[in-house]
Amino acid sequence: MPRGTIPFALPPFQGWVRRLVLACAAVYFVQVILGAYAKEFYETFKSYLELTPAFVLRGRVWQLVSYSFLHGGIGHLFWNMLTLWMVGSLEEMEWGSQRFVELYFFSVIGGALATIAAAYLHVFGALPATPTIGASAGTMGLLMALAVLDGDRMFRMLLFLVIPITLKVKYLVAIIVFGVLVATIQASDNVANTAHVGGLLFGFLWAKFVPRRGLTFEASEAYFGMHNAWHRWKRRQAAKKFEVYMRKSEREVPRFDDKGNYIPPEEPPHKPNGDSGSKWIH
Repeated sequence: MPRGTIPFALPPFQGWVRRLVLACAAVYFVQVILGAYAKEFYETFKSYLELTPAFVLRGRVWQLVSYSFLHGGIGHLFWNMLTLWMVGSLEEMEWGSQRFVELYFFSVIGGALATIAAAYLHVFGALPATPTIGASAGTMGLLMALAVLDGDRMFRMLLFLVIPITLKVKYLVAIIVFGVLVATIQASDNVANTAHVGGLLFGFLWAKFVPRRGLTFEASEAYFGMHNAWHRWKRRQAAKKFEVYMRKSEREVPRFDDKGNYIPPEEPPHKPNGDSGSKWIH
């Protein structure tokens, strides 16, 4: 990664960051419309998308991701989308779209799993019937991964939106982690603290242990490796059966390599014209 200072300025609005921001904004707009004109349908809409641990364990597994597109107010939406835009755009431009998308949703799902675990362990004020919404787990994962992989990079920001300061990314994230942990221990009301912790944890795990080429690439490599190994095994089995058949027929047994591929017999060397015994007639 380049080591330039990250300015307090809006980066290009493009790629998957733009898609995610627009998707969250569109879902929030639907929330507002339904809340104003169809409140009964609004409650049903929310119950299907928000993360409710008890419902996830009953089969609504899509909530592990869908909850991140819902928000509880314009301020909640604004700060999450601003963080996604500023940090996510940097990571998508420098790491590539595939790694960025993997990191974001890895953190979102990690936040959901942490929330479910806390709910059934009855810690940090979480309960199985308590719903969780927001993209904070994803944005926390983006921040943590940036701190782990490029923590010495400088970040320029406005403290209290007034005082300009510059500090290293790892120190900024350390302050955020401290605040999240304190809020989680205090079990602040109406804040998805365990989702924040889960996002931070999974962002750390992704940065530390996921290969640079990404989970998707590694999974596809593993799949095609197993696929090719299966076909090599089938070829070897077919070759063995054919060898048995040829022996029983008292015919010359063909040769196969260790992958089951046929090895053609060596052809006798061709004799040059001078040694063939025939003469040119002029």
